[in-house]
Amino acid sequence: MPSSPITIAIDGPSGSGKSSVSRAVARRLGLAYLDTGAMYRALTWWCLDQGLDLADQAAVADAARSMDLSLSTDPDTATVQVAGTDVTDAIRRTSISSRVSEVATNLDVRAELRRRQRELVEALRSSHGGVVVEGRDITTVVAPDAEHRILLTASEEARLARRTTELHGSSTQEQLAATRDQVVRRDRDDATVSAFFEPADGVHGLDTSHLSLGESVSAVLDLVEHGAPHRIPTPDPDLQES
Repeated sequence: MPSSPITIAIDGPSGSGKSSVSRAVARRLGLAYLDTGAMYRALTWWCLDQGLDLADQAAVADAARSMDLSLSTDPDTATVQVAGTDVTDAIRRTSISSRVSEVATNLDVRAELRRRQRELVEALRSSHGGVVVEGRDITTVVAPDAEHRILLTASEEARLARRTTELHGSSTQEQLAATRDQVVRRDRDDATVSAFFEPADGVHGLDTSHLSLGESVSAVLDLVEHGAPHRIPTPDPDLQES
């Protein structure tokens, strides 16, 4: 674990590897892990469960302010609960993935969840010595003062293949086509309210298109240690793609 409190902010589009990489980096450094995307997914689940119309932006924003949300920040057991209900698996279903952008592009929702995220980051710096926080606009809006700010990118082809394999276990042409909407359309919609394709000033960009999970994790750890990707170390054989 680092000797002083540390925040590692990681942004990136769908399929860039940011969630798997962030969990692994948090595990290796003994830090907390915060998946901000899970917060938007949890709110989407909550609104649909309560029968709210996602097009009613005021009602959805009110739900964001009142939602009883509990997140585990252990990278090995990143569970999510809403009003006491475990929704860890439910929020990863296609029914949520296909609609989460309707919630994530609501500016009042973003303001509320960003407020919660900033509070969590500060709390985790105090209680756990630091946090790896990942999402869409973490490096520029949520944690612009983070000690390390990294944007993971990858080609559309690589991102589609990764997400398809994650969802279906393989990546046939039919499966790629079925997954394209979740990756391409969602990124397009989210890009209207968040910048996550090009690194902002002071943010390190890392293209993971041709890197394995182990190589991506090693590159991020190298950035944290040295401030620049001097090398791509030998992958950790214990790390598997996810």
